[in-house]
Amino acid sequence: MIWEPALLSLQVTIVASILILVFGLSLGIFLARTQFLGQVFVSTLLNLPLVLPPSVVGYFLLLVLGRGSPIKEWLGIDLLFTWQAGAIASAVVALPLMVESTRAAIANVNPELEAAARTLGSTEWEVLQRITIPIAYRGILAGFGLGVARGLGEFGATLMVAGSIPGRTQTLPLAIYDAVQMQRYGLANVMVLIMTTIAFVLLWWVRLLERQKAKGRIEKLKERRQKAKGIQDRWERAFEFAVRIIKAY
Repeated sequence: MIWEPALLSLQVTIVASILILVFGLSLGIFLARTQFLGQVFVSTLLNLPLVLPPSVVGYFLLLVLGRGSPIKEWLGIDLLFTWQAGAIASAVVALPLMVESTRAAIANVNPELEAAARTLGSTEWEVLQRITIPIAYRGILAGFGLGVARGLGEFGATLMVAGSIPGRTQTLPLAIYDAVQMQRYGLANVMVLIMTTIAFVLLWWVRLLERQKAKGRIEKLKERRQKAKGIQDRWERAFEFAVRIIKAY
């Protein structure tokens, strides 16, 4: 009873994580490096799943995946009440966390470093691969960890589009709900412990990344202060030398 929803949750989370990584990273980089008309509208639209009730997000997904939708009518793909629909729901709900974290991390990268790489003949892909992402990777990974944790715990939107079919679409959050409804509290306690442990580990990992990021900023600030102090000392010595020469003459 426990292993079926646990394995299904793992399957859904892996697919959702891939979607979060691909689309979240792409959208975050695009929003951080591109200025266009309607950018605020697009950013607000992407962040809606953070504030909308999961049932509302699930309803929108029903419109996108259900009867009369392009996916159903044109492509002939029926995703409703499948585990794939649950993965899409988890990805949509968690996507804003990845997008905003990536956007903030990319925006903090010094544009002068990227410009210097371009002047040396690097392409945009090489700049992104060798300069931008290596500098911003902690923020990107933190957003990815938060997105995975949020997607793993998704309940409302998943229930709307995938249902709670044991062995087919019933993930751990849905199985916990059913266990409580049937007053099987021992089983519910075990699954709650599993979910809590996974969520704690993911959040702990995110906090470690944020701490390392903060330490990196402090070290960079110290280096800048030392450089500034060195420049100031050189100017002071040069000024004193000039004063001595003037007095000598």
